[in-house]
Amino acid sequence: MKIIIGSKNPAKIMAVKNAFPEDIEIISLDIPSGVRDQPFSDEETIKGAINRAMNSLHAALGDIGIGLEGGVQETTQGLFICNWGALVSKNMEPIIAGGARILLPEEIANRLRNGEELGPVMDDYVKIQNVRKHEGAVGIFTNGLINRVDMFTHIMNMLIGQYEYKQKHSC
Repeated sequence: MKIIIGSKNPAKIMAVKNAFPEDIEIISLDIPSGVRDQPFSDEETIKGAINRAMNSLHAALGDIGIGLEGGVQETTQGLFICNWGALVSKNMEPIIAGGARILLPEEIANRLRNGEELGPVMDDYVKIQNVRKHEGAVGIFTNGLINRVDMFTHIMNMLIGQYEYKQKHSC
């Protein structure tokens, strides 16, 4: 089986590797999400994940395409990070799963509302480069108890579980 992930981000790649057995071939490709660099709703983040999954499947003629996308969602409580994943396979509708949400501090949220992207804002905020490729905002704001790999591994497990269920129960 050949799994294609539509990202070169090390945290996303590790999440996919964590979710599949070691003998599965996993290929990572730099696939555009087709949405803004900073998705600003669940819908836009889901669309980015589906686009990455579908386009990665077609780009490398794999068996399964995976798209993982991080974004933010405005609520009455403030701006939350949101994370979505999509799994696509031939002759099957996309499978979708969402992950952890935490409220962003208002000083971060305001910068995003003014058009900046979370990754560079976090780099500036913590004075570390490439936070998005390592612990992510979730790692910073949970004091390292949950990191970006953990968060996306959880989504991957939900995607694979749904895929396996559908494989067992399809006629």
